[in-house]
Amino acid sequence: MNKVLNTNRFANLTFDDFSKMAKNKGLSRHEKVGFPNEYREGKEKLIFKDFVNKLPNLKLRFQNVLEIGPGCSNLPLMLVDTCEKKDSNLLLVDSKEMLNHLPDNPRITKYSGSFPNALKKDVITLRETVNVIIAYSVIQYVFANDNLWNFVDECLLLLAPGGQMLLGDIPNVTMRKRFFSSESGIRRHKEFSGQDKPPFVTFNKTEPQNIDDSVVLAIISRARAQGFDAWVVPQAKRLPMSNRREDILIFRP
Repeated sequence: MNKVLNTNRFANLTFDDFSKMAKNKGLSRHEKVGFPNEYREGKEKLIFKDFVNKLPNLKLRFQNVLEIGPGCSNLPLMLVDTCEKKDSNLLLVDSKEMLNHLPDNPRITKYSGSFPNALKKDVITLRETVNVIIAYSVIQYVFANDNLWNFVDECLLLLAPGGQMLLGDIPNVTMRKRFFSSESGIRRHKEFSGQDKPPFVTFNKTEPQNIDDSVVLAIISRARAQGFDAWVVPQAKRLPMSNRREDILIFRP
C-alpha cells in the first residue's frame, strides 16, 4: 500500500472509531491506536523515555497518575510497570474495548468512557489529588469532536499542588507547513512518498478540525491565566513525528 494512503486511513477518527478498532483482530497494536506500524514500531521505548523525562513526578513514589486515552499499545504497559515499581496509583480513562487490553491489578482503576464524563461520581473526590496527567496523542480528537476547553479545564482541576500534566504528541498543522516548506522537509517528503515532487503546502487557509499555532498558544495562555505554569516543548528528535508534532507541559506551582 502507498505510504500516503496508508497514513490517510487513520485520519478523522472519533472515540467510537477507536472503540471499534480496539476489537479488530486484523489490526496491530499500533493500528488500533491510529498509527501505521512504521510510525511506532521500535519507537515506543523512546516515546516513553521522552515523556518520563518531562514528568519528574513519575520518578517519585506514591503518586496518583492519570492517563487519558492510553489505548492498547506497549506505552500504557510501560506506565503500568513504572507505577507498580513506584507504588503509585494509576487511573486509566478510555473505552471499555481499549481498557480490556490492559492488565488489572489493585493499583489500577479503570474508567470506561470519554474524559471527563467517565470519572462520574469520583470527579469531585479526585480534584486536586492527581500528581501526573498524561494525554498523549489525544487532544487533536477532542478538538475536532468535543469541547477542548472543558477538557483542559477539567484536567487542571484535578492537578494536585506540584502536579504535572503532559498534553503530548500534538499535530500542529502550522508546524507541519513550516517543516514541509523547508529544504529538509521537501527532501523527507520525497523520500517518504517515493515521488520526485515537493509537498503541496498552502498558508492562510481555513482548515477546520486541525490544531494550529493559535490553538497551542491559546492552551498555554488559558492555563497560565488560571494560575498554572505552561510551556510548549519539542519532542525528542528521535521520535517519529518530532518535525511536525509538539508537546505542552502544564505544572501546578
